[in-house]
Amino acid sequence: MTDQESSAVKKPKLGKTVTQVATLYNPHTWKEKGLWWTAGLFLVTYFIIVIVLGFIWSSSPDEFDVREVALVEFAKNDQKKLVPGYVTTATTIRIAETLLDKPGGYLTNDITPPGVYLDNIPNWEFGALTELRDLARSLRNDFGRSQSQSVEDKDLQIAEPQFNYDSNSWILPSTESEYRKGVNALYVYLERLADQNAQDGQFFTRADNLSRYLEVAEKRLGSLAQRLAASVGQTQFNVALAGDPSARQSTPTPDQTQFKTPWLEIDDVFFEARGYTWALLHTFRALEIDFASVLQNKNAVVSLKQIIRELESTQAFIWSPMILNGTGFGPMANHSLVMASYISRANAAIIDLRNLLLQG
Repeated sequence: MTDQESSAVKKPKLGKTVTQVATLYNPHTWKEKGLWWTAGLFLVTYFIIVIVLGFIWSSSPDEFDVREVALVEFAKNDQKKLVPGYVTTATTIRIAETLLDKPGGYLTNDITPPGVYLDNIPNWEFGALTELRDLARSLRNDFGRSQSQSVEDKDLQIAEPQFNYDSNSWILPSTESEYRKGVNALYVYLERLADQNAQDGQFFTRADNLSRYLEVAEKRLGSLAQRLAASVGQTQFNVALAGDPSARQSTPTPDQTQFKTPWLEIDDVFFEARGYTWALLHTFRALEIDFASVLQNKNAVVSLKQIIRELESTQAFIWSPMILNGTGFGPMANHSLVMASYISRANAAIIDLRNLLLQG
């Protein structure tokens, strides 16, 4: 091959290389690639942040010292005496504020990531909210009134319905704003409670008042225990009319009914129970302080302590990355049945405590 022929062969290759170089250093090409790289980096960073926040926000709130919480509020109000009901009311406020101010805030009504795809904490929130609603109702109807003919407290009358607002509303008005109004009303009640000059703020530590609240907690725990036990399926006899020959019900039901929690709802029920027992645990710790004289008079202090101990077990650390649903005596654990066991024992202790309080 001659030099001329060799040169003729190489010229097309040289021309192609020049074109590639020209394209490579074209400013418009670099600008397009820069935009794509920026967009990709932004999306990757966003997804990483969402995933990390999802893990952080999925952690259940820690327990708190109810006496310490009450003393902090006591110091803010410059009160001179820790009166009955102060600890219970301060605990109610802290439970509500925990729902609103924990990492991530209130997540049940979130419509954006990561809150929109989290389900464990929203179910935990609903359980804690259920206890908050029960406690606010008892404050209004029982603890804040001496007898059935007494007048309702003006601030408790505001607070109780605020906590019953729709838990899923995210705008106009938002759930958080309505619950804040309930918290503010409780703060006003708390301030009047310890004010010796404002005699309209009262909290009555009576055995019958406490017994009525325990009756509500007893039913809640009984329902949760049944729903948790249904994780593996169970067949129940119909005992709705047992013990009363004249009792009737609206529609007929079979003699036996089988219950089984859908697989995708097992962890939902578990975390709802965990949230409810978290709030109930703090409530009982507060009631132990405020109703100390009533419990001592009925020789029932140890009964309440036993309830608290069983509820403390429901808040033990979960070592598994997911809620397991093994069979009753199978090789794999069943977290729902373990939770149901603790709740059932706490429920039985509440029944015993109610019997003691109702005795003369």
